[in-house]
Amino acid sequence: KAVMIFAEGIFNGESHVVHPPTNGITSALSVPIFPPKDVPIDLHVKTFVGHKNSSQYHVFELSRQLPRFTLYVQAPPNTQQPRSFVSFPVNERINRVVMWINQNFLLDEEIAADTELDLRLMALRTGCPIFLHMVPGTITIHCEDIDLVGDIVQALAASLNIENMSSTANFPEFIEKLKEVLVKVDEFHNVRQKLTAEMADHSNLIRSLVVRAEDARLMNDMNSMKQSYLKLYDLNRSVKKEKSTDCDSALIPLL
Repeated sequence: KAVMIFAEGIFNGESHVVHPPTNGITSALSVPIFPPKDVPIDLHVKTFVGHKNSSQYHVFELSRQLPRFTLYVQAPPNTQQPRSFVSFPVNERINRVVMWINQNFLLDEEIAADTELDLRLMALRTGCPIFLHMVPGTITIHCEDIDLVGDIVQALAASLNIENMSSTANFPEFIEKLKEVLVKVDEFHNVRQKLTAEMADHSNLIRSLVVRAEDARLMNDMNSMKQSYLKLYDLNRSVKKEKSTDCDSALIPLL
């Protein structure tokens, strides 16, 4: 008849109610869940069950915890291995890593491995493939999403009680984007230095013109005072124009 789901971080208002119309009531009801982040989520479900025309219902309550990595499925067989990867040593048995995967990933069926682990997944949130390969002593994760790789490594290290470890990482696309950002930052810094230098020059010139105008006023030299203030006016207008132009050229999107 109806389903109420309470969960933090999934629904607006931390709850979701599904109440199908009378002609749409069936013995099963599906509620899609799309966690926005890879975090464990506690679900509290209340189900109202009864006949179509009944006014009283049985209420069944159920609590379940979704694992941290929920929106992942087995990748298709023809999925190509990503170029980016991270590799690190692990002094653990493969069975323990397999147990961690079965506990933290919501897959259609549990995986099993004894001497070598080769797991190929697809992220439903981004469509990014994740290849996890393990031989005794070494784990390698291939994925283009550096944030996702970091979350997996951090969760696995916490489960295995690893506080410090050395790793080898290669993310060429991320490095290229970082280089582009650094180039734009350098351009922005050069523009800022130019503006600072021009501001210092203009400040000295403005100070000089003001002093000249005041000296001319004290000496009752109106023509010289007028000329100094005219130059000051022209300089002020020029500074405003240059500042507007430089600010427009300095607005460079960094990302």
